[in-house]
Amino acid sequence: MNDHEFLETAIEQARIGRAEGGVPVGAALVADGRVLAVGRNRRVQMGSTIRHGETDALERAGRLTAEVYRRATMFTTLSPCDMCTGAILLYGIPRVVIGDDTTFRGPEELLAARGVEVVHLRSAECRELMEGFMAEFPTLWNEDIGV
Repeated sequence: MNDHEFLETAIEQARIGRAEGGVPVGAALVADGRVLAVGRNRRVQMGSTIRHGETDALERAGRLTAEVYRRATMFTTLSPCDMCTGAILLYGIPRVVIGDDTTFRGPEELLAARGVEVVHLRSAECRELMEGFMAEFPTLWNEDIGV
């Protein structure tokens, strides 16, 4: 599979999250050409303060060795926020593929400064999912990003 196909896995999670009434952000943790875990923003569904797409994928992957994380790529439909950026850095994930960073842009410069390869795929579907959600649920969106 290529980056676009793995991003599609994350997009499917975003669609599921939206259908569940949550924030449409999805993620997939991939290493050695296979999906280790998928995640979606489940703050609303779980009443959680920390279940963003990336943190959900990490939680669902379970305990992995540092060697696995150092070979992994985090695919995410939206630019990672401060919390998700911190998790990526903490576990030494060397590559992040982002579907959209126009509706929200996290500290991508920090990732790059710390040696993480940041790839932008500029997905129209990722952008449209977020634009629609942000227009319909601005209060929930602001809560999600700590505004």
